[in-house]
Amino acid sequence: MNPNQSNVTTPLPVSWKTYLGLCKLKVVGHIVFTAVIGMFLAVPGWPPLAEAWWGSVGIALAAASAAALNHLLDREADAGMARTQNRPLPQGQVQPREVVIFALVLGGLSLLILEYLVNTLTMVLTFFSLIGYAVIYTVYLKRATPQNIVIGGAAGAAPPVLGWCAVTNQIHPYALLLFLLIFVWTPPHFWAYAIAKQEDYSKVNIPMLPVTHGIEMTQLHILLYTVLLCLVSLFPYLTGMSGLIYLIAAMAFGAGFLYYAIRLRQRAEPALAMQTFGYSLVYLVGVFSALLIDHYWMIR
Repeated sequence: MNPNQSNVTTPLPVSWKTYLGLCKLKVVGHIVFTAVIGMFLAVPGWPPLAEAWWGSVGIALAAASAAALNHLLDREADAGMARTQNRPLPQGQVQPREVVIFALVLGGLSLLILEYLVNTLTMVLTFFSLIGYAVIYTVYLKRATPQNIVIGGAAGAAPPVLGWCAVTNQIHPYALLLFLLIFVWTPPHFWAYAIAKQEDYSKVNIPMLPVTHGIEMTQLHILLYTVLLCLVSLFPYLTGMSGLIYLIAAMAFGAGFLYYAIRLRQRAEPALAMQTFGYSLVYLVGVFSALLIDHYWMIR
């Protein structure tokens, strides 16, 4: 053996696919979708193209940065759960230092774009949303209380407000209605998933509601929050923000959500819990799409 030859191998460069895996693209997609809907609802016609484009890019980069930081801060818990053990950090595909740099670059670019190409208000709100999810929720709330997803849901409910601010530079009461809609939607959406993945959360001592208070209590909470969501979804119509097209759609999608919540209350099977979780995503897309369609129908 050559005495000058080292036994230390040089780490392979990290694939761009690995970095994409840190971004939680499906989550980012939903965030950008609700932000863009907020942009279109904020104005009577088409939103200003530059602000809408750069606002979407900035919000997407901030969401991806928060996702990467979430991967970093949750890497030990991720390694212990079946659903997350194949993520890049538990698999050793990327090192923590590289994730930190990646997240900071994305976050920095987001704030620069929003500050100089959109407006300061959107930049500030986006910054607090990023910190709220990546630090306050992930580091503290997630492990401090079974109501973690309720309190932390504020960060996830911010995108339509960010979108609205991006094209108007103001926080309008209607934007806050969109915030409230997602805020109330988040608990039944996530708790359905938590029922299906109860064993995973229990393994790593994350106090999700099914772990701390049992399946039956979680079933009840999902049903009650779904009823509340159906009531909150009427506010855009009752306040004059939207019309009959939205109202009919909101009632139809709400009835579907109630159907799943009632079934889940009767039997908390993991497969049914995942079906409820899946429908909750359909609900959110459907209701926000109805808001958009109704908006342009009203201003014809």
